[in-house]
Amino acid sequence: LGGGSSDAACMLRTLDRMFRLSLSIDELKSVASGLGSDCPFFIDCQPAFASGRGEILEPVRSVISGFYVVLLNPGISIRTKEAYDNCVPAPPGSSLAELISKPVTEWKELIFNDFEKTIFKRYPQIKMIKQALYDSGAVYSSMSGSGSTVYGIFDEKPAIPGKLKKLVIYNGEL
Repeated sequence: LGGGSSDAACMLRTLDRMFRLSLSIDELKSVASGLGSDCPFFIDCQPAFASGRGEILEPVRSVISGFYVVLLNPGISIRTKEAYDNCVPAPPGSSLAELISKPVTEWKELIFNDFEKTIFKRYPQIKMIKQALYDSGAVYSSMSGSGSTVYGIFDEKPAIPGKLKKLVIYNGEL
């Protein structure tokens, strides 16, 4: 996930290793921030809250260990510009840091991806995937970022319906 941003961070780490540059994590993040706002996030590869342009990272503990996560990708290419141009962020009632401290079973009513409203209208099959994950027992489901991957969080290993199996890009315990 993360598209070009994760690819850029991976390439920086690879170049650092291949050419034995021995750059520190902070140096890699500095270079990454010049490539894209959220590229530094993918240098650490750990959960974090991002602020600023996305380059200021505050690590957070994992709140979904012991759960199963399924990622489904329908192969729909959504242009980042299109997603951002059409997104109208809702004013947050509470911080995400506060919301994720609640039980995962309550997230469905508390945590929303503002991109979903417009993306689901244009690509209803993505909305159907999210609903199918809930129908399969997900305690929480959302589109990842600006799409098109959708994830579901489950209490136990889920049985993925046959029509969705070909879309699975990850299925495992965290």
